[in-house]
Amino acid sequence: MITALGQDDDVPDGHILAYSRGGPTALRILLGANLRRLRIAKGITREAAGDAIRASHAKISRLELGRVGFKTRDITDLLTLYGVIDPDERATFLKLAQQANAPGWWQKYSDLLPSWFELYVGLEEAASVIRTYEIQFVPGLTQTEDYARAVIMLGHSEASVEEIDRRVALRMARQRQVIGPEGPRLWALVDEAALRRPLGGRNVMRAQVDRLLELTESPTITVQVVPFGQGGHAAAGGPFTILRFNERDLPDVVYMEQLTSALYLDKREETDPYMKVMDRLCVEAATVAESRRFLEALRTEM
Repeated sequence: MITALGQDDDVPDGHILAYSRGGPTALRILLGANLRRLRIAKGITREAAGDAIRASHAKISRLELGRVGFKTRDITDLLTLYGVIDPDERATFLKLAQQANAPGWWQKYSDLLPSWFELYVGLEEAASVIRTYEIQFVPGLTQTEDYARAVIMLGHSEASVEEIDRRVALRMARQRQVIGPEGPRLWALVDEAALRRPLGGRNVMRAQVDRLLELTESPTITVQVVPFGQGGHAAAGGPFTILRFNERDLPDVVYMEQLTSALYLDKREETDPYMKVMDRLCVEAATVAESRRFLEALRTEM
């Protein structure tokens, strides 16, 4: 499960709050991480901190993990308990708490988002680098609207036309948040099987390949194809995504989606094997230039 701290849990003197690139999810985790650092520096237990805000140690844990919103009274009481008396520093904490409590852009789609995926959307928005490997489908952040519709209909065959439209709109909104000059670096590895699977028909697939070719021209996007000729490869376990953040308090997160839930890993001993697999995949896959030539050849076949 997600934890707020990275590999180094030491508490530096005069630690200053860092601001995230964007998104209330990351801001909550940042604020929780800093509150935990302050508590540890003072040698205060979660139980004692909970007593100070008239709550249980479990609530302190949820606050420090960024799982819940922050009440101004709780923040001020905890800062007093932790010896933070400088008005400017207290104001910084309270401002960050206010920003962290703001609803994310995805709230209007909350009826479509399970809680386990809502967390991912928030982290995705705040990431500085997104590295993803897909086997069955083209990565969601690179999908055209028609291709996305075909994929979504596979998993929601009983949904109304209106619901499908809103799910497609949500995916397109995610793309607008991530893809662009101010967005994170996106590194997508796509198995050839995903490119050969004719979702939506020939015209849809042709447009999807065109989209991938277009994205290869972006300086912030890397697309590599893992061809059949590679045979077996490092990612034998299935698709996964690695999110990296600029802030030192946010560890790398490995995300693996399942049918009705998702797995989030952020412990160094858990994420390191996936980092190594991703690095090996990038070496085993076709190079960027080779991948573009592959896509161009595939396009002529359609």
